[in-house]
Amino acid sequence: MYYLYIIYSAGADKYYVGYTTDIMIRLKKHNHQESFNTYTRKYRPWILQGLFRIGEEEKEAIRIERFIKKQKSKALIKRLIDPDFIPVGDLAQLVRVPHVRD
Repeated sequence: MYYLYIIYSAGADKYYVGYTTDIMIRLKKHNHQESFNTYTRKYRPWILQGLFRIGEEEKEAIRIERFIKKQKSKALIKRLIDPDFIPVGDLAQLVRVPHVRD
């Protein structure tokens, strides 16, 4: 199962969107692994703000991640992490996974 995740750096007031099959390992890499992703390494620590189930296909996870990143919209990301927001259109297949975030 692939998941879309949104993490937040309070110190830098930045969001990062990615996809993974294991959110706990991925979050640990963003926060601790020295050789991992130079962008996220600069803004540690990261806090998980949103997690969505996408499906079994990696290509679909990549498509949705790219769609969100191409929007270059902090407002969209903030809407996605709002628990009352219901994704529609290209994002309609996202299913919120609340128990991991909460």
